[in-house]
Amino acid sequence: MRGLCYCRTCQMISGGAGNLFMAVDAKGFQFTKGTPRSFNKNDRPWSPTRHFCEACGVHLTARSERAPSAVLIKVGTLDDLSVFEGPQLVTWTSEMQKFHLLPSDVPAHPQFPRPKDSDRSVSESPTA
Repeated sequence: MRGLCYCRTCQMISGGAGNLFMAVDAKGFQFTKGTPRSFNKNDRPWSPTRHFCEACGVHLTARSERAPSAVLIKVGTLDDLSVFEGPQLVTWTSEMQKFHLLPSDVPAHPQFPRPKDSDRSVSESPTA
């Protein structure tokens, strides 16, 4: 899954813009160099743990208990940005600012869409 998140948290970590991410299977994911620092604000249920480069502070990934089988990779950290190919969905449009833009022909959701087989509320906090 490739996405663009406009939640307030993503706006803060991006400097005001949205946050482009790619979701990958956690089982096949590992950092290939170094050990990132992690941070979890723990200010609300399902708050994601974010991983940062220890050397430069760049935000690398996010993981959430809400989606333990996935890792959200921040697109700007990819060696080849062309693999992203644009978002397949936009999340948290309910928190967008007037200056944010929606890509055309991409499904947009007021919150993070809940998987069909999930009974958890997604309105508690974003995961990107």
